[in-house]
Amino acid sequence: MEKIRISKLMAERGMCSRREADAFIERGWVRVDGEVVSELGSKAYPNQKITLEKQARQKQTQRVTIILHKPVGYVSGQAEKGYRNAVSLISGVTQYKGGRGGVRFEPGHLRGLAPAGRLDIDSTGMLILTQDGRIARQIVGEDSVIEKEYLVRVSGKLTERGLAMLNFGLTLDGQQLRPAEVSWQNEDQLRFILREGRKRQIRRMCEMVGLKVVGLKRVRIGDIVLGDLPVGQWRYLKEGEHLA
Repeated sequence: MEKIRISKLMAERGMCSRREADAFIERGWVRVDGEVVSELGSKAYPNQKITLEKQARQKQTQRVTIILHKPVGYVSGQAEKGYRNAVSLISGVTQYKGGRGGVRFEPGHLRGLAPAGRLDIDSTGMLILTQDGRIARQIVGEDSVIEKEYLVRVSGKLTERGLAMLNFGLTLDGQQLRPAEVSWQNEDQLRFILREGRKRQIRRMCEMVGLKVVGLKRVRIGDIVLGDLPVGQWRYLKEGEHLA
């Protein structure tokens, strides 16, 4: 049995992100089989027990996760080509008054806040931003099976075979896509449920079956729904809310 970096093991077990793991190790907040580990790059066997000290657990509980209704025209990550990024929308002014959940906005909540997944500049709907690496990994980790639901307005003619291909049978960038759930929501709108997130995946899938996407809105990630959250406003993930 080969030893693996402890930070990698911690990320694989969903304890935190690899970056967070390194920070906890540096502070001496990680134990392997009861022994404190404080040297970066330390390794352990996959069957060894890894635990976090109380200080690390407390730090995790202080981290916030934000649900944003991203408008069209904003990029998910770094600002580019004159476009603002989604994080720039987070302030006390844009906090949804119906969704405070007992948490008051503080500027410190912007520190390390990053989008968990993408929502392209031409799309609107739910974007999750978080300081918590565990939540980010649930959504965008390689082994993630969290559902993302979209309402997609399209133009063009979709055949029965085309609809079947959208559900399963398409390949992007040389890789077969995971099975999806695609059905008609109404006469010009499709409902997509995906368990992966390739770049501009839905738009490219639609192009492959002769459709053009006119509008795209993400309405759910896991068990979290966008609901009545207004465009351009945000709320905190509430206590008791979980992705799955």
